[in-house]
Amino acid sequence: MKINKFEDLPIWKLALKLTKKIYDFTSQPKFSKDFKLRDQIRGAIISVSSNMVEGFEKNNNNEFIRFLRISKGSTGEVRNQLYVALAVGYISQEQFNEVNKELEELANQIGGLIVYLENCRSNGKFKIR
Repeated sequence: MKINKFEDLPIWKLALKLTKKIYDFTSQPKFSKDFKLRDQIRGAIISVSSNMVEGFEKNNNNEFIRFLRISKGSTGEVRNQLYVALAVGYISQEQFNEVNKELEELANQIGGLIVYLENCRSNGKFKIR
């Protein structure tokens, strides 16, 4: 499958879906009043998709890989903040489990794309578009 625009990336679509879920959580009354955590987790989840796009749009696969790594790191940051939200009672265990699992899956998919791109580079087939 050839990817010509970032909107075609399945990982971008999943990141956008998770962004909506995080915004839904952080809009709840108790969570929304914790400005620091609310803004931190929103910034981190936005960073996931934003870094995918920034790397993709540079039209340089080395840069794409670099930004995918940043994106993957941001998924870990969001997961950590979800643990905090769970610990202080802003989200339920069920909400945590669902979104944490999806974030783990997203991180695995990002990691898989990084490995794929690195393998393509070593085989001389190193262009996503």
